Amino acid sequence: MSPNTEYIATIMNSKEPQIIQLPKIPDRRGNLSFIESGNHIPFDIERCHWIYDVPGGEKRGGHAYRTTEEFIVALSGSFDVVVNDSKEEKTYHLNRSYYGLYIPAMNWRTMENFSTNSLALVLSSTKYDADDYLREFEKFKYLKIE
Repeated sequence: MSPNTEYIATIMNSKEPQIIQLPKIPDRRGNLSFIESGNHIPFDIERCHWIYDVPGGEKRGGHAYRTTEEFIVALSGSFDVVVNDSKEEKTYHLNRSYYGLYIPAMNWRTMENFSTNSLALVLSSTKYDADDYLREFEKFKYLKIE
């Protein structure tokens, strides 16, 4: 196993949200970072979306997914991702484009405290499926117990 394969296997086995450092290639002309499926994140990317122009005080998310895994990066600015596994709640502050937050399926997440001109990139392991969403926290908690 290569070091990256072992690292990805560790992430997949833990099923815990965690910050993942991405490659950062410094250059006097500007830095470059990148994400590769199976090398930096433990899933194949099936969907990509971004969140921007969030008015002050607004929140995004407020749901969980039955099967979808996500990787969230603050490409610009900063914001918090609050993740709840039904037992514990943790807040992750994202403010660097070479770090991202991996969120396994069946974790409730909310994004808040967006700075002016922030840009959130969200990579998903599945295509959009409305039936994969859990939008009621009590139902999410019930399903986590089962």
